[in-house]
Amino acid sequence: MTAPHPRGDAPRKKPSADRAARRLGTLARKWGYLISTTAYLPHTPEEIERELAGLAGRLFEAVASDPPALEAAASAGGRLVELRCVGADSLRRSLEVLGKALLREPELQGAERLAERVVVVLGAFSSGYGEMLREDIQKRQEGLSRALLKVEQETRQKHVITRAQFEEVFAGSASGVALTELDGRVLRANAALAKTLNRTPAEIAAMTLFDLVHPEDVEQLRESYGELVAGRLHRLRAGRRLVGKDGEPMWATFAASVIRDAVGAPRQLLTIVDDDTEVSLLQRRLSHQALHDVLTGLPNRQFFSTRLETLLRDADPARGVTLFHLDLDGFSQINAGLGRELGDRVLRGVAAKLKTVFEAEKALVARLGGDEFGVLVQNTADTPGVVTLVRRITHELAEAEYVDGQHGVAVSAAIGVVHRPPRDSTPAELLQASDLTLRRAQRTGNQWGLFDRELDRRDRHGFGLAASMAGAWENGEVEARYRVLVSATSGAVSGVEARLRWNHPAEGVLPHETCVRLAAETGLALPLGTWLLRTAAERLAASGIGVPLVVELTAQQAADPELVGEIRRILADTGLAPDHVRPGFPAAALTAETGDAADNFKVLGEIGVRAEIHGLGDVTCLTEFPARAVRIAANLAAKREHPLVAAPLSALIDAAHAAGASVSVAGIATGAEAEWWHDRGADLLSGPAFPEPPDGLPGC
Repeated sequence: MTAPHPRGDAPRKKPSADRAARRLGTLARKWGYLISTTAYLPHTPEEIERELAGLAGRLFEAVASDPPALEAAASAGGRLVELRCVGADSLRRSLEVLGKALLREPELQGAERLAERVVVVLGAFSSGYGEMLREDIQKRQEGLSRALLKVEQETRQKHVITRAQFEEVFAGSASGVALTELDGRVLRANAALAKTLNRTPAEIAAMTLFDLVHPEDVEQLRESYGELVAGRLHRLRAGRRLVGKDGEPMWATFAASVIRDAVGAPRQLLTIVDDDTEVSLLQRRLSHQALHDVLTGLPNRQFFSTRLETLLRDADPARGVTLFHLDLDGFSQINAGLGRELGDRVLRGVAAKLKTVFEAEKALVARLGGDEFGVLVQNTADTPGVVTLVRRITHELAEAEYVDGQHGVAVSAAIGVVHRPPRDSTPAELLQASDLTLRRAQRTGNQWGLFDRELDRRDRHGFGLAASMAGAWENGEVEARYRVLVSATSGAVSGVEARLRWNHPAEGVLPHETCVRLAAETGLALPLGTWLLRTAAERLAASGIGVPLVVELTAQQAADPELVGEIRRILADTGLAPDHVRPGFPAAALTAETGDAADNFKVLGEIGVRAEIHGLGDVTCLTEFPARAVRIAANLAAKREHPLVAAPLSALIDAAHAAGASVSVAGIATGAEAEWWHDRGADLLSGPAFPEPPDGLPGC
């Protein structure tokens, strides 16, 4: 980084190469971190830092040269584009960090008109960046044009091939094929259809498709074709009777679809006709098997879903229908304890009991899969109320059944009930509503629950957020943030804690607690927690702030067999001291003296990592796990001033101190709260009442 003196005098004394390299490395890390928040970089952090260090050195030399080396600066700007640092704010962030560094660099302090030199060099840097970006965009546009031309050529070739293939299939198909107008007038018919009907293709071309169908089936087929043309059906497949030249009816399967033009308007109909007179009986038998559960003989989910739409439409408009969605409680224990054969007998018994409960009703009972059953009741004036029917179900299921002559097995079920849904509900919407209602009843510990539109909306919203979290994490919406841990006595920063934050484009900022809850619902708790631990440690090491890092673990992460190995690797990769990474174990995960969480806690202590216990509600766990730091449970902290909590809380803090542990409290919002906890003996505090983290670490 040492350059000749700008005035041409004898060069100043060259500083230590080590100090120069450290300053250059620190600048490259800070530059790399800031620019990584503006664009996706297809390089490792190490590669980016190495490249940026080289660019920074070139810019220092450019400023120190006399006159300033503008071509080298422009070349550095172009190289930044080649590294794909082309986000909306990439250049602005780069100019900010470089401008400050160039003006503060000790080696340049004696340069004449330093500020002017820096502005000129950064201007050349920006110019090179812009020129390279323009060339890059132009190259991409040229590539896109070539790709579009190639696609157009391939499309034309495919059109010719498709037309030839259609003609080959039309003429050579063993199935009958007819091309008709939208009103059914036949335009073309192949030889196979003529043979099936014992007519010539010319005879068929003089008729309509409906002239070839049995009179009793014409109207229904005409309606189906109308639905197809209107777009309410994507493809039609139905069994109908054809009439040959001799007047003899024959069973056939019609498969019809609409041929549309380039703008999507219907133009013609293509119908494939398969003569299945000989196999119709066998097909109906196979269809029954496909639509019914083999074990219980009940309709299966497919049949149930198909019939839902019809039953909704045919139900009494004033009374509607009621859907009961059942999930047997603890059925896996029956299978594990008595065996699958006896478990199957239990399922057959449940099916029989449900049919008994609803035998007097217009009801469809089905097995939806596994240990789930569905019942759709078409309500009449005599249909009992929902509560009565639920009681009948639970009473009937509670009757013990001796499935093997020895074991009297009774079951219970959680039930989700959707009463009188709108008639225009789709089967998918109705089944989803019943499933959400069932799961809500299970979560709350209730035996049954009634569909609630507002709760359903909230559940769908929550599940939608959880389902989109993985993509949001991949896209960079979920990020690592920090909050400070301050001494309750002196107010000095004694550590930082890593937290998750989701910058949702529609919901706004979702805090750490919400991120953890959603991750637990979708299986992301372990990978996301591991990412947070590593990312937080790497950024803390890069910032050079010498305070400990606290990362609160989930129960799953605390029991992860790979936790100790991952922390070892993080320490090795970042160079942090073992006592500067402090994972927080949930107290609930350490209730047992044995287990993966307990083993991880003890092994981490052996390698010098000071694991903490979070969510402390009593000091029992400190008798087995001698933690040097604990955090008060949030529910206790929230009720600190309650008469039944205040005194035990003070005793809990004193007991923790007696065990040799410091005590921290999170969520401090005001100075008065901080003073209250200081008076009770708390050691460390965190929350909105305290300042943002030191420079280099983004706050919550």
